[in-house]
Amino acid sequence: MNAKPIGPIPPHYGGQAALEIAGRSATDWAGAGTPLYLYDLAAVQARIARFRAAMPAQVALHYAIKANPFSPLIAAIAPQVDGIDVASAGEMAKALAVLPATTISFAGPGKRDAELEAAIRAGVTLNLESEGEAERALAIGERTGIAPRLAVRVNPDFELRGSGMKMGGRASPFGIDAARVPVLIRRLIAAGADWRGFHIYAGSQALSAEAVIETQSATIGLAARLADAAGARPPLVNLGGGFGIPYFPGDASLDVEAVGAALASELERLDTYYAIELGRWLVGEAGIYLARVIDRKESQGETFLVVDGGLNHHLAATGNFGTVVRRNYPVAVAHRMHDAAEEVVTIVGPLCTPLDRLADRVALPRAEVGDLIAIFASGAYGASASPQGFLGHPPVRELLAGN
Repeated sequence: MNAKPIGPIPPHYGGQAALEIAGRSATDWAGAGTPLYLYDLAAVQARIARFRAAMPAQVALHYAIKANPFSPLIAAIAPQVDGIDVASAGEMAKALAVLPATTISFAGPGKRDAELEAAIRAGVTLNLESEGEAERALAIGERTGIAPRLAVRVNPDFELRGSGMKMGGRASPFGIDAARVPVLIRRLIAAGADWRGFHIYAGSQALSAEAVIETQSATIGLAARLADAAGARPPLVNLGGGFGIPYFPGDASLDVEAVGAALASELERLDTYYAIELGRWLVGEAGIYLARVIDRKESQGETFLVVDGGLNHHLAATGNFGTVVRRNYPVAVAHRMHDAAEEVVTIVGPLCTPLDRLADRVALPRAEVGDLIAIFASGAYGASASPQGFLGHPPVRELLAGN
C-alpha cells in the first residue's frame, strides 16, 4: 500500500532518536497517563525572541489566547509580551489575572451587554465589530460614568493572499466595512470615548512572506487613509497576525525576518504605534499530543493503530477543523524517531465514528500496544478547539514543560 506523506516535524525535535521535551523523555512525561498535550515553554520563548530580533522595536507583540488558553501557558507568556488579545469574557478573565487591563483588547462579534460592561469597568479595550456594538458600549459608558476604551475593528477591502482562513475582502461578521469607519470614529470621539485606534485583520495561517508583507503594507495604507478621513491619529494600529506554521507535506516555515525588514520600511507612513497579534505562530510548534497505542488490528490488508485519544481531543489533526482536503500532521512513534519505516498504518482514536482518524496511511516504524504516538504542531487550536464531551471519553491532560 502506498503511504501518504506527513508534515514536517519541527526542527527542535527532528534530531532526536527518542522524543524528549524539556530534558525528559516522552515516556516519562506520559507516565501519569495519556492522552496528553505537552507545551514546551523553551520553544515558545525561542519564538518570542525570534520575533523581537526580526521586528522593528516600535512593533508590540500581543498573544492571541484563543490559540491556546491553557492558564499556566498564559501566565508564562504574559511577562514576555506587550499585550493579550481575547475573544470572550472567559478569556478576558484569564488575561486580567496576569496583565493590566490597559494591555488587553477584546474582539469578536456578538459581545453581550454584560461582557461590554465588564470590559469597560475593568479598562479593557473593546475592538468594536459593528455600529450597534459601538452604541451599546457608549450607552454603558454613559450609565457607568466611565469613558470606554474603544478601538474599531475594520473589515478591510482586501484579504491576506494565500491565507488558510480569510478575514477580509468580503462581507463579514467581523469588523466594520472600511468606508463606514471614519464616521464612526468621529462619533466615538464626540461621545467622549477613549478611542484606541484600529484593529485590522485580513487572514491567518499564511506561509508566504511576500503575501504577509503585501498585506501589512495595505493595512498601514488603509489605516493612514482612515485616520486622515476621520481627522484623528490612531493611538495604536493592530496589524493582526496571519503568521502560519508548517503542518502539512510541502509546507515551509514563514520567513519572519523578511517580514520584519519590510515592515521597518513601512512604519514611517503613519505616526502611531503598532502591534502584531500572534497565537498559532507563537505556540503551535511548541505543542505535542501524545496518545498510547491500545490495539493493533488488520482489516482487508490495512493495519490500524488504535490509540487512546482522537478527535475529541485533537479535532484539527483529524482534518475536521476547517481543512478542505485532509492531510497528515507530522507524526512519529515517540521512542523511534529516526528508525526506518517498517509498515504503513492508519492511526485512529477510540471514538465510534469514522471521522476519528489522526493519521491516514503513514509509513512508520512498527509500533506495538503500549507505545506512544506523537503528533507534532499541536500547540494551537488543540484541546480547547475540540469536542471533549463527545461520546463521554475522559478529558485530555495538559502540561507546561519547562516552567
